[in-house]
Amino acid sequence: MQILKPIGNSVLYVGQTVGEMIALLCEMLYFFKEAPRNLTSIFRQMSIVGIETLPIAMLVALFVGMVLSVQTGSELALYGTQEAIGAIVGLSMVKELGPVMTSLLVAGRVGSSMAAEIGAMQVYEEIDALKTLEINPVRYLAMPRLIACLFAVPALVAFAMVVGIIGGGVVAEVNPKIDVPFNVYYDNMTRAINYKDIVKGLFKSMVFGGIIAHVGCYVGFKTSGGARGIGESTTRSVVLSFLLIMIANYLLTRFMI
Repeated sequence: MQILKPIGNSVLYVGQTVGEMIALLCEMLYFFKEAPRNLTSIFRQMSIVGIETLPIAMLVALFVGMVLSVQTGSELALYGTQEAIGAIVGLSMVKELGPVMTSLLVAGRVGSSMAAEIGAMQVYEEIDALKTLEINPVRYLAMPRLIACLFAVPALVAFAMVVGIIGGGVVAEVNPKIDVPFNVYYDNMTRAINYKDIVKGLFKSMVFGGIIAHVGCYVGFKTSGGARGIGESTTRSVVLSFLLIMIANYLLTRFMI
């Protein structure tokens, strides 16, 4: 029976974590009605998530599009079908690589920062001070971050889609092995992509943004153990966000096909 004890403890821990995360999400959604009173905080968080992440997100998207073009285009050129590179790069950036890569980047940069910031407030009893002042920490700290991520991450992904596609088009034209003019690349891409693909990609990124904010806030509120606990919360936030984004991506892709 002692062998089953660790398994039972793990099941109880996972069940407790899932229950606490659902309760926090419900509380965050409940406080959406207070959003007009917190516009300053929401816009500040949108600036952190969107504007401050934009340069690195564009750089990552550019090189992802370029690598995708050079690898796929070289293989297609062996069979004389390299003109299809526009459709392949466009669909990949709009439906998968743009939303997933950008969201993972935001989870690593912003989600971990959320967990560390709220975790430090938890460790140094600043959240208890908020409660003493009758300020709900979920309304004051978590709700603005969730709303900011729901809007800023899709905006980032939209820019990443465009930059990745342009990067792929430039490589397709200048690489002598591929040698596909940009207008041919563009025509193939526009024939392959419709507005539903773009909407699905942006909807995915909105869900991923919600996951990033939800996990960052939950892990931050659960932080304990001083500076070491803050560091562990940062790592836990990134790992859990990555895992949930991948699971959500599979489920969303499965039901959107």
